[in-house]
Amino acid sequence: MDELAATMTGFARTLRAAGVAADHERTRNLLLALDHLDVADPARVYWAGRLTLCAAPDDLPRYDRCFAAYFGGLRAAGRTADKVVTRHVAAGEAREDGEQEDADAAPGTASRTEILRHRDVAGMTEAERAEVHRMLAMLRDRRARRRSRRYRPAHRGVLDPRRTIREALRKGEVARLRRKTHTTRPREVVLLVDVSGSMSPYAETLLRYAHALVRGEPRATRVYSIGTRLTHVTAELRHRDPGTALNAASRVIPDWSGGTRLGEELRSFLKNHDARGAIVVLASDGWERGDPALLGAQMARLARQAYRVIWVNPHKGYEGYEPLTGGMRAALPYIDDLVAGHSLAAFEALSERLGHA
Repeated sequence: MDELAATMTGFARTLRAAGVAADHERTRNLLLALDHLDVADPARVYWAGRLTLCAAPDDLPRYDRCFAAYFGGLRAAGRTADKVVTRHVAAGEAREDGEQEDADAAPGTASRTEILRHRDVAGMTEAERAEVHRMLAMLRDRRARRRSRRYRPAHRGVLDPRRTIREALRKGEVARLRRKTHTTRPREVVLLVDVSGSMSPYAETLLRYAHALVRGEPRATRVYSIGTRLTHVTAELRHRDPGTALNAASRVIPDWSGGTRLGEELRSFLKNHDARGAIVVLASDGWERGDPALLGAQMARLARQAYRVIWVNPHKGYEGYEPLTGGMRAALPYIDDLVAGHSLAAFEALSERLGHA
């Protein structure tokens, strides 16, 4: 039962990240319901969760998508129907069955989902990559916050003379000293995504991760593609649907799968844009066709300007990886964090890092 509780609690967290009101009380009711059901039957688990975790009609399609991504099985919409629609992660397409699912269907598909979390996206089939992209779209933005210049009323903090005086004038005496404290706002994240030929197996997944960040904090996220030229793609990634957003971004990126001039593109970014106080995430494998010394000089400028510099290298996820390319060696002294970017688990870890940066 402890394993079941952990699985369903994780599913509830996924639902909350997708906007479903699956709070702790509803999760507790689900676990109580499952005590009286056959948890090996995915159809019973589906309906138990749908009846206890959903609070409004708008929750139902989100619940279905999350259930499909988390368990790999989706119960048919009709309450009186006995058919079960199962989406197998490896196959990437749904089938309709009149018979009850095998007892190990839900654990098996959950295990496949867990395996996909740690697999390199470059070696996935199109169907597997699409499943990972669906899970990426549900990533919760755990952005760190910074202190704003604005204030809000508070019980503790610095004295607020204006509110104190206004209240004194209204009441005829100083009855209470009013105080204020700084508000907070999300720290800005700037993503520079390498779309050159050597990064082509990872570029789409990186841009889908960027889309999730833009959707989470549209006013505190900027995204640029880099290769042989710098392209600002934030506006294109603001569309709600990930596929539509990626298509719009690909139309405006002129150097997709081209060469790599990281130093020149970084110099262009620092000349025309600003990253002061931002977390800069540079996603690239570090293959530099230009002068590595130029990249090192621009990274030094960037490090002085940014709050933190995180370099995402897909090859960092390989055992025994060492940053030996010219670009990586030139940039390494100015990087705060060098992290992997090859799998869903790596992107989840990156989101956690953004929350603590």
